[in-house]
Amino acid sequence: MQIYWTKINKVIEESSEVRTYLLECPEGFTWEEGAHTHFAMKGFNASDKPNRSLVRHMSISTLPDEGLIGITTRIKEHCSEFKSIVKNLDIGDEVALFKTQSNVPIKNEGKSIYLLSSGVALATFRPLVMKYFEDSSNINEVYSLNIESSRQFLFTDLFTTAVDKSFTSKFVDNRFDYYEEVKRLASDQEGFFYIVGSDEFLRENIKLLKEFGIKYENIILDKHEQAKREFLL
Repeated sequence: MQIYWTKINKVIEESSEVRTYLLECPEGFTWEEGAHTHFAMKGFNASDKPNRSLVRHMSISTLPDEGLIGITTRIKEHCSEFKSIVKNLDIGDEVALFKTQSNVPIKNEGKSIYLLSSGVALATFRPLVMKYFEDSSNINEVYSLNIESSRQFLFTDLFTTAVDKSFTSKFVDNRFDYYEEVKRLASDQEGFFYIVGSDEFLRENIKLLKEFGIKYENIILDKHEQAKREFLL
């Protein structure tokens, strides 16, 4: 297993609880839009068995051509040991990345794409939207729907409706409005529905989409195939 050690280049306060850590790109490290990686703290591999409490599965919120690896995460006042360590990370501190892959690359198949997310999970979709703006060929439109109860919405500079680019972005702060909008979007039986968020969030969305006739192959999760099947079947 290839472990890439790298340093923090910049820390961005996205909101009162959300930070983006921008990491330097180590030589040989590659990824594509929608990628996730294992993000680890120093000492995670100090013994024979990895210390899993020092590792988390994180989405990469940037594209390679931005030159830095973005890790966006929510850190609450009362948080886990891992998040406590992350909270105290600063520019120049070293972290590790490994087992990077993408389950949710953007699909250029002549259909519409619906991005359904909860809270900071929107970070997974940031590079997909940027990729779409770079090349929208063979995509009807992209529609992003995000629910954030705090109303501290993320990446509003990018997630802004652009009619000329066939891009719609909508933020809501409650479940009723969110699921009413999902029902409306589900009238497109051919569109691709990408979902990121907690397992509960995934299950609720999948249940609703299937009730409205959306097919298995049109629901895209940030999960490997076996885990996806366990959610969808």
